[in-house]
Amino acid sequence: MSSVRHIAAEAGVSISTVSRALNNDPAVNPRTREMVLAVANRTGYVATVGRRVTNNIAFAYAGRQTISSVYDSALLEGIVRGADTSRFDVILLNLQRDKGAEETYTQFFMRKGVRAVVLRTTSESRHVCQAIADENFPMVVISERFESKNVNFVDCDSKTDSTRAVEYLVSLGHRRIALVMHVIPDCDHLDRFEGYREAMIGHGLPVDERLVLRFPANLAGGATAMAMLSRMSNRPTAAYFADPMLAVGAVNKAHELGIRIPEELSVVGFDDSDIRHSVYPTLTAVCQDAAQLGHEAALRLTRMLVRKKMERLQVTLPSFFEANGSTGPPPVYRLEGPASDTGRVLDPFEARAGRVDPSSRLTLHRSEQEPQ
Repeated sequence: MSSVRHIAAEAGVSISTVSRALNNDPAVNPRTREMVLAVANRTGYVATVGRRVTNNIAFAYAGRQTISSVYDSALLEGIVRGADTSRFDVILLNLQRDKGAEETYTQFFMRKGVRAVVLRTTSESRHVCQAIADENFPMVVISERFESKNVNFVDCDSKTDSTRAVEYLVSLGHRRIALVMHVIPDCDHLDRFEGYREAMIGHGLPVDERLVLRFPANLAGGATAMAMLSRMSNRPTAAYFADPMLAVGAVNKAHELGIRIPEELSVVGFDDSDIRHSVYPTLTAVCQDAAQLGHEAALRLTRMLVRKKMERLQVTLPSFFEANGSTGPPPVYRLEGPASDTGRVLDPFEARAGRVDPSSRLTLHRSEQEPQ
C-alpha cells in the first residue's frame, strides 16, 4: 500500500512536503501540491485516522441533497450492500458544507478518511463530478451519464421503455397524451421526455407543450398536475407521470376528484422499487431498480480499490415496462335521450362536469375505439 514515504520518493520531494500538501498547507507551491496529489491518487494512497487505515467510501451530493426521496433511499440501500461485499463502510458527506474553499476534492476526501466516493448530481452540478474525476480520485457518478472518458458512472436507460410506454398508450387508441416530469432537468427525466417525444412523433402525433407539465417530484406536485389536467378544456385521455412520487400523488388526487382510472384517464407511472403496487389500480409503469444501481456502483468501485487498479466504469443498465390495471382504451361518452344533441360524443371530463342537458342520459362506450 502506498505511503507518504513512497509518494515523496516518486514525486521527488521531501516527506514533510508531501505531508503539508496532503493537509492543504498554503505554503506549498500549487504545482507541487497538484503533483503530490496526482501521485497519491495514482498509487492508491489511503489516509489514516489516528493510526487506523480507513475502509470508508462516501455517498455525496455534488449539488442539492435529496436524501429523503424514495429513490435515494433505495440507492443508498444498494450502495451499502455493494460496499459490504468488499468489507467497506459507507458514510454520508456534505460537499457544500464541509469542503474548505482552498481545499482540493482529494484533500477533502483524505481529510475525511474516505477512499472513494459515489456521487449524485443534477445538470447544474455536473462540473463538480468532472473536477473530482480530473483529480483522479476514485469515484463513480450514479444516475447520470457523461461523455468524458475519465468520469465513471452507472445509470439506467429509461428512454427506450418510455418510448414503449407511450407507444402502448397509442396502441390502445389514445391520441392526446400528457407528460408530467420533474422540474429539475437531470439525465433520467430528460431520457423520459425524449422517449415520450420520440413515440409521439413516430406516430404522427403533435408534441403539445401545453401537455408537458413540470413539477417538483413529490406527492403535491403530482396532485397539482392532475388537478391541472382535469381543468383543461381539451383534456388528454392518458398521461405519463415520469416520476414515482408524481404518479402516486396524481392517482390519489384523481380518486379525490372522482376521476376513474383507467375508465376516464389512463395513467402510466415510473417506478424505482415496488411503489406501483401501493396504489389502486396497480400502475402500468416504466420501471428501474434503484437499489441495483447503487449496488452495482459500490460493488465495482470497491472491487477496484481492493485490486488497487482503477478502471474505466461507464455502465448503463436497462429498465423494463410493465402493463397493469391503470391503463385501458380511451373512453367514449354519447348522449342519449330527448336532447337535441343526442348521439354527440363528449370529452370524458366534460361529461363528468355535467355540462349537458339534464334530460339527456350519458352512456359510456369503452368498445368504440379498439386498440390498433
